Amino acid sequence: MTDTIHVLNGPNLNLLGEREPAIYGHDSLRSVEELCRVETELLNYQLVFRQTNAEHEMVDWIQAARRGAAGIVINPAAFTYCGYSILDALRLVDSPVVEVHISNIYQREAEWRSKSIITQVATGIITGLGINGYPLAVRHIAWLRERAG
Repeated sequence: MTDTIHVLNGPNLNLLGEREPAIYGHDSLRSVEELCRVETELLNYQLVFRQTNAEHEMVDWIQAARRGAAGIVINPAAFTYCGYSILDALRLVDSPVVEVHISNIYQREAEWRSKSIITQVATGIITGLGINGYPLAVRHIAWLRERAG
């Protein structure tokens, strides 16, 4: 097993800080990456941080990390509701998977936003804590790994 934590972000998160700041806040995806980098460095882990608007690219990244990674933090964004190929790829992952959502998906305006298909394969879910959910997810993966010995 490697000491690498993969943080994978789905569609439209490249516009974080610009897109609906009342829901997603004013911080950029670069700020999220900086938070994750600080956390992984403190915990002596490597970080792979990525964002895509393409489902097939997300699947490729998950498949590349499916064996031997310390874990995956994923904000599937819109793939949360319809990314069945991502769900299938995550089923093959041999490490913890933490699903992160910046907004509280259970309090959103449309009921369909609270129906994550990814949850069925996630080790845990962090929702509604803004970008602070990301370093918490990283910390949790490190904690699980240390606990497992």
